[in-house]
Amino acid sequence: MISENVKNALTEQVNAELYSSYLYLSMCSYFKKLNLAGFATWLEVQALEELSHAIRLFNFISGRGEQVKLTAIDGPPTSWDSPLAVFEDVYRHEVKVTGLIHRLVDIAMDERDHATTNFLQWFVTEQVEEEESADSIVQKLKLVGGEGGGLFLLDQELGARVFTPPPGTTILAGAAPKPA
Repeated sequence: MISENVKNALTEQVNAELYSSYLYLSMCSYFKKLNLAGFATWLEVQALEELSHAIRLFNFISGRGEQVKLTAIDGPPTSWDSPLAVFEDVYRHEVKVTGLIHRLVDIAMDERDHATTNFLQWFVTEQVEEEESADSIVQKLKLVGGEGGGLFLLDQELGARVFTPPPGTTILAGAAPKPA
């Protein structure tokens, strides 16, 4: 059983993760327009990760016998001044999401909902990685100055990223591996 308070907080997080996916798709489009395919690929993968996070939360709520009631998602920004500005926004957004996840853990702990607290530990760990990854790109962009050969090399590096769904998460119905 899940409390109304925990269910509502988790549902809000589903919407926050869907917004994150929208945001990263918008950033992806910005980089496609600049012909920086590697940056675009990195952000497309990030958008898919955020979608998988939303689905992971959605499935957890549903698995606890509750209906997820989705709400409208705000449109994200569509333009930035530079690649560095984009990734500074990525980093700030991930810090904000970390705060949201920590709030969820606090709510679950206050409600003594051990199952949800345990479930959320994956997200706590994931957010450490998300912040570290975004900050690393910010620091590299600062180092190369956001243009020229350094930007080209960073674009190549970021283009190597591939989406791998987290274990137990499916994006498309029927895409889950069958148990052995």
